[in-house]
Amino acid sequence: MSEASPDIPSVVEAEFRLHDSSHPFVAVSEMKDCRFELAKLIPRGDGQYAEFFNVTGAEPSQIVEIESNYDEVSVCLLNGYESGGLFEFVVSEGCPAVHLAKRGALPREVAGADGRGRILVEIPAPHEPATVIEDFLDAHPNARLASKQETESLTPLFTSSGVSQVLQTKLTDRQREVLEAAFDAGYYDWPRTVTGEEVADQLGIASATFSEHIHSAERRLLAALFEGPPSDWPDDTD
Repeated sequence: MSEASPDIPSVVEAEFRLHDSSHPFVAVSEMKDCRFELAKLIPRGDGQYAEFFNVTGAEPSQIVEIESNYDEVSVCLLNGYESGGLFEFVVSEGCPAVHLAKRGALPREVAGADGRGRILVEIPAPHEPATVIEDFLDAHPNARLASKQETESLTPLFTSSGVSQVLQTKLTDRQREVLEAAFDAGYYDWPRTVTGEEVADQLGIASATFSEHIHSAERRLLAALFEGPPSDWPDDTD
């Protein structure tokens, strides 16, 4: 394990492997001979979370139909393309990535292929890595710790210039305003410190309008993670 600089808080990177058919990204990757890759995990309230997965190697209809096999999972196709698509899975705390995130670990890679799952997380201070790892393995007996190492900083999802470009070119002015207001208010803090209704009140708009704009903005940002012309992106209302 590498030594972090004494002046920089260390971050522990942990990789888990699991084989558990109760999780769609693992089981379906084997049933449909496809690959799942997590793009983003977002809290939705009431103990539910939205997981945005890019799925390759299967027809979109084959992925949507798996919803009937899982009582606590809903599936929505956001952007379909040949042999795959970007999907939103609404799940509960039973999901392994959600379990880790609620305990302070930041999921960086979540993937499923050939009936096996891989989860790579970063555990920053002040969370105790040994406790987070032990708690996860106790809750998921079919998982194992594949590796653990110290790093000096969290892995950014975008560079600063990349973030600015995405915000300016992929979002409408209204979507950007709502997204920034939600962020500044603490809507994306973990645990969340403000509700969507409270942000809507601050903006002077209805809760349904806030929900429409925030979800459209999130989907467009997620679409920026994937290659493809803008015409292939979700056609959201402004």
